[in-house]
Formats: sequence, C-alpha cells, structure tokens
Amino acid sequence: MASGRKLPCKDVVGGIKTLYLADYGTLGTLTITAGTLTAVSGSGTNWYKYDVKGGNNLEQTITSSDENGTTFYAQTITAVLTKMDVATQVELQKAISQRPHAFVEDNNGNYFAVGLTRGCNINGTVSTGTALGDMNGYTLTLTAEEPILAPFVSSGVVTAHTSATQITP
Repeated sequence: MASGRKLPCKDVVGGIKTLYLADYGTLGTLTITAGTLTAVSGSGTNWYKYDVKGGNNLEQTITSSDENGTTFYAQTITAVLTKMDVATQVELQKAISQRPHAFVEDNNGNYFAVGLTRGCNINGTVSTGTALGDMNGYTLTLTAEEPILAPFVSSGVVTAHTSATQITP
C-alpha cells in the first residue's frame, strides 16, 4: 500500500564525488531488490574509479507517452576530470569506444547505477584552457536511456570491484 512522503530534513547536499566505469556486458546477472542493486555475478569485470569534485552530477529525465504507452528514463552524468595526462587519456579513449556501465557515488554516500542494461555513450571535450586560471582536462557527458530509474546500489557491490590502483595525474 502506498504511504506518501513527509517533508524531509535539510541534511543532504548535491553533486557526485566518484564516478566508476565498468566494461559493457561484464556485470553478469543483476539482483535488484526493492529498488536497490544488491549483487552482480560478473567477477572478472574491469572497473575504473575517477574521483571528481565540483560541478559533477547525475540527472534523470522521465519521458512518458500516452499515445505509445511507453516510459523511459534518460540518465545523464556530467563529470569533470581536471589535469590532462597520457594515462587518463588512453584509459578514457578505451571507455569512449565502448558503452560502459557507470556507477556514481553522490556527496551523501549513495551509489547509483547508470546505463545498467544498455550501457552509456560518452561525449565531451578535452581542453587545455586559454587563460592561466582555466580548467585543463576532460569534461565528460555520459548518457543512457533505460527502462527503469538508475537504481540505488549497495556499497558492497561497488567496493568489491574497485580495488585497482587509480591513475595519479
């Protein structure tokens, strides 16, 4: 039975702090219980962890059509990786050529899965900046269209797959 929703406390903040990419099609069987991804069976997946700060977010747009009887969710992640370097560029080029699955950790400690069934497309820019104070690095926009909202993810699903060393630019 539906219960509605009370006005919540003002104890949350916006933005994301971590972006994870997993090679497309390597998650295996997914277990989603009550709106939360609790397990993936794929054990040999390559997951890449990117720390982000500032203007990074996950946004989902709901699109429904009475005429067609359809609903889907457009999921968009914006991530800024400051400071260009060879290792990051090589790694990003590989990810861009695929349709990776993406996971984000928001600034409240919640994890979400994006492009879970169909993967994500990656677009963006690589910029040296113009003035001394300009951003030098990568601005990525990951997009996916999925049949469900990006589910919450149990933190153990992510931490079990992200023990690899990160690039230090």
